[in-house]
Amino acid sequence: MPELQNIEWKSIWKDDYLAWICGFANAQGGILYIGKNDEGEVVGVASSRKLLEDLPNKIRDALGIIVPINLLEENGLEYLEIPVQPYPIAISYRGTYYYRSGSTNQKLTGLELESFLLHKQGATWDNLPLPSFTIEDVDDGVVSRFKKWASKKGRIDKSALDEPKDILMKKLHLMNNGYLTNAAMLLFAEDPESWQLGAFTKIGYFESDSDLLYQDEIHGSLLDQIDRIIEIVHLKYMKAKISYEGVQRIERYFVPDEALREALLNALCHKDYARGIPIQVSVYDDRLYIANCGRLPENWSAEKLMEKHSSEPFNPNIAHVFYLAGFIESWGRGVEKICDACGADNVPLPEYDITGNSVVIKFTAPEDKVIRIGSERVTERVTERVTEKELKVLSLLRENPSYTYNELAEKLHVSRKTVSVRIAKLRNKGIILRIGSDTEGHWQINE
Repeated sequence: MPELQNIEWKSIWKDDYLAWICGFANAQGGILYIGKNDEGEVVGVASSRKLLEDLPNKIRDALGIIVPINLLEENGLEYLEIPVQPYPIAISYRGTYYYRSGSTNQKLTGLELESFLLHKQGATWDNLPLPSFTIEDVDDGVVSRFKKWASKKGRIDKSALDEPKDILMKKLHLMNNGYLTNAAMLLFAEDPESWQLGAFTKIGYFESDSDLLYQDEIHGSLLDQIDRIIEIVHLKYMKAKISYEGVQRIERYFVPDEALREALLNALCHKDYARGIPIQVSVYDDRLYIANCGRLPENWSAEKLMEKHSSEPFNPNIAHVFYLAGFIESWGRGVEKICDACGADNVPLPEYDITGNSVVIKFTAPEDKVIRIGSERVTERVTERVTEKELKVLSLLRENPSYTYNELAEKLHVSRKTVSVRIAKLRNKGIILRIGSDTEGHWQINE
């Protein structure tokens, strides 16, 4: 029988094992047995009666906690059982913090230690004050877009949306002790990476695990990143199967739109931004991965994610603003919605791989939805020839091929002249074609 998360066997006592008790106390608790070998067999322990007297004092003096010591017997051999309860506060041994992970005892340092101490204090990284980020750094354009989304969803009193941005930040709980927080910076800064490295998303197209053909990076506020990620993935990295219902053109990707959106929102809400590692979206012909540097709540597993569960975001302040903007629900239904969307489209359910500080979700295409993308054609036609601004126009034309110049200008927050220039470039590149008259026609996107 192997050692488990909450069981450790030692054949003899050493004072160094106080660190193991510390690890149990800081994690989910556990039992340390003295007098059992690595197979869990009782081998007995010398001086068990003396240890029964000495250990309570040693543990109290070294760790500041009280634990029971039980003397047990099996086949005439005595051994000790030391059950350790999980503690709500951080416990240290000689100034060092340990944490039980699996069957190992981990010494916490650096970002791991910082995150652990915040958790034990009931605090989160996204709620920490950031004195260098001031109200002048809050981007008016992002605030305006948030107000528009929040007003449409109706989850916040409209009077709050009429307030100046400094008052709005307070009402969104994005201030701490008079300072704007890390969450405020990530959500409302035009360039969050001026304060926190890695606050962006990388997208790559892979022909194989070792062959990256091209890639993009999506920067900017978290509120703006989500739609831009989906735009780029759809227009540049995935091919849709085309069908028609009457005259209506239907495009279906092997990752349903709602599933992709929910998976990306989960990554943005649960990412450990303090690590400075971007979210990574890896696209293949037949599968898509979203890798995120983050952790599940304690005692959670991939199996629990696929079941009904509560909402426990790693960044609750970021999640709250996403909720008010109508991006997410507040009931922990993200994974459920992903699975429902996949089921409705008859594609496989996603698979989760959770190792250490990484959470990866994998979407797999059924064979009838696999469309091979020739690397030469895609690289030449999309990577080199279509700019990100032109991709935004293409995204809107996919939404409605009959959009007018004025409607496009309004949706893109640019002038009609700017739209005209982008349309002209797309036409010159042979990517779009006008069908019918200027007043009653529509745009055709050449696949």
